[in-house]
This record gives sequence, C-alpha cells and structure tokens, in this order.
Amino acid sequence: MSRLGEKIKGLRDEAGMSQKALAKKLGVSESFINEVETGRKVVNEGVIDRLSKIFNKDINDITMSVEVESAESTETMEELFGSRTNAPAAKKSTGAAPKKPEVVNDAWSGALASVLKSIPVYDYSLTSILSTRLMPLQNNKIEGFPQDKVFYLEVMDDEMAGFRIIKGDLALSHYASEPVNNGICLVEYNGGRAVRQIKKLDNGKLLLISNRGSVRTETVGVKEIKIIAKLERVEFTL
Repeated sequence: MSRLGEKIKGLRDEAGMSQKALAKKLGVSESFINEVETGRKVVNEGVIDRLSKIFNKDINDITMSVEVESAESTETMEELFGSRTNAPAAKKSTGAAPKKPEVVNDAWSGALASVLKSIPVYDYSLTSILSTRLMPLQNNKIEGFPQDKVFYLEVMDDEMAGFRIIKGDLALSHYASEPVNNGICLVEYNGGRAVRQIKKLDNGKLLLISNRGSVRTETVGVKEIKIIAKLERVEFTL
C-alpha cells in the first residue's frame, strides 16, 4: 500500500465513509478507490485536490512523500540506492527497518501522476473497462481535450476496413454530442452502436458511411441518431 493510499483509507475510515460512498462523491468507480488505497493505481493532482476538499484536509502526497524524515535518519542517497560500484551499503543498527526506498518510490509515483493519466479502454458499450493506457498530460489536457473526456475505443468489427480501421484496433476518442462533417464517430441508431463516417446533408439529414470492402451509405435524420464520441487517431498492432 502506498503512503497516499494509506492516507486516503485513514481519512475515509475516520469519516465513517465506505469506498462506494467516496467513489460517488469523487465521481469514479468503487474499484478505482480500492486500487488507489491498495497502491495499485496512482492519481493525479486534480484527484488529490478533489479528495482534499471532500475530507477538508490537505493530502498532497507529493509533498508528504519527499519529506525524508531528516530528524529520524542520516542515511545518504548512496546508502539508499547503492554505490556506483554496487558495493553493499553499510547497515545502521537503528532498530527499525529502513523505509526510504518506499518513500522515494511514492514520491516518483506522485510526480508521474501529475504528468501521466491512466485512461480507460472501452468496447462500444462504454461500460466495462477492458484495460488502461497511460497518456501524457499537458495543461491538464490529453491531445488538446479535457482529460476526463478522453478514452480509447476498441474497434469491434471490420465495418470500417476501407478506412483502415479493423477489429482489434484502438482508437483514441473523446466524448462528443454534435455531428462533425467528415468525422468518424461512435454513433447509436437503429437500436445499436457502430463506428461511421458522417457527412452533413441538407434538410437536417446525415449520411452515414461504412466500408467493409465496398462503400455502404445510410441516410438518417439528425434526431434519429445519437453522437457518442469522435475518433481522433487509430493505433494498431503489426
């Protein structure tokens, strides 16, 4: 368990709050809270700030982790990580096991959380997380989009093969609600979800284009379709 995870669990227990209740207040899943508390997931500064407001206490673990408890230890950096020649460091008989490597690791985890964001990989239902990918943050955005709007979409069929988008590819996507002319979007219509290229027509109509070896088009009214997300980039495995 990381120091941040211990801190969050302690404050949650102190407040008499369950993981489910905290997850609801934070706007995340209960499993996310469990993974943070057990040290399997790191969080960025934005989440830390929101947690601080919920508990009304400063829990900035980056500051907490890099305070190396100088009053309790005089170990040098060479003793923490070993000498350049990899000679074993002399052990001090302090009566307690050294904790510095864990502290430094927590500091690195916290620092990385402020520049990297773990984003989910979904299927078309956008309900179950298939896996996660780390993406760099810049000005609290990913690829120019708000970080909480970005996700990867795993392509579930070959209906866009003519666009070089095939089953198993991962598409960097972001939530959207308006049709983008010539954009490739995840849409919902006729009781199902699919990836389609969209072209705007006159009289409030949209042309949906797919290509499984040959071009197929469908004309629908704007009110007959729901735009869920726009695909920005596709990644595939060679």
